[in-house]
Amino acid sequence: MKKNLLATMLLTLFVPISSFAAIPSGPDVTTKPHLFYLTNAQAIDSLALLPPPPEPGSILFLNDEAMYEKGRLLRNTERGKQAAADADLSDGGIANAFSQAFGYQITQKNAPEIYKLLTNMMEDAGDLATRSAKIHYMRIRPFAFYGVPTCNTKEQKTLSTNGSYPSGHTSTGWASALVLAEINPDNQDKILKRGYDLGQSRVICGYHWQSDVDAARIVGSAIVATLHSNSQFAQQLQKAKNEFAQLKASNKK
Repeated sequence: MKKNLLATMLLTLFVPISSFAAIPSGPDVTTKPHLFYLTNAQAIDSLALLPPPPEPGSILFLNDEAMYEKGRLLRNTERGKQAAADADLSDGGIANAFSQAFGYQITQKNAPEIYKLLTNMMEDAGDLATRSAKIHYMRIRPFAFYGVPTCNTKEQKTLSTNGSYPSGHTSTGWASALVLAEINPDNQDKILKRGYDLGQSRVICGYHWQSDVDAARIVGSAIVATLHSNSQFAQQLQKAKNEFAQLKASNKK
């Protein structure tokens, strides 16, 4: 597991410069400063960064189908229940998803700076980072491909007309995991495992193909590298680190 996670992170060190080009217009820091750190021009271009998704009938698509079936069989298990819960990352959901692995409750009350960091980077890591590839490929999602409901149908109708490749939830989850692991390196393994599982939850629910999720982890890693060059993000990250140091100190008393 650690080797796979490390390989995914290292891939971003070899991202070509062309991958950091302008992407299709949409919301960014100029229109929603409370939800973004980056402008469209500053974000990565997932279309340039990623290869095309697997073609139906290819070996890679056969793997996608096999992983879909494997995930579907888990839906009535405890892991399946977790996957259904992982589908909702809004209204503090991303912070709540990582609290146990992080070792401290991440809420607006208990850890406001860490909470703000995660909330503000969600759209940078999700919509902004994945937008160009999603729009270009408009890949059909597994549940629509098979005509089978997901394990959490809350957003099913909307997502049936939204591109599947790469997974925005996975990119957000993986980027959040990388940042939280930087803040709390002692819990790195647990945090990264949780971030990895957030992506696999999308496969279990039938929202995404395995290749959507694999590609999204590369996107998530690349966007974190980009965010580190943004002064506003860097300032908020330092506030989050300072807050975590205080949390640790208070816990030892």
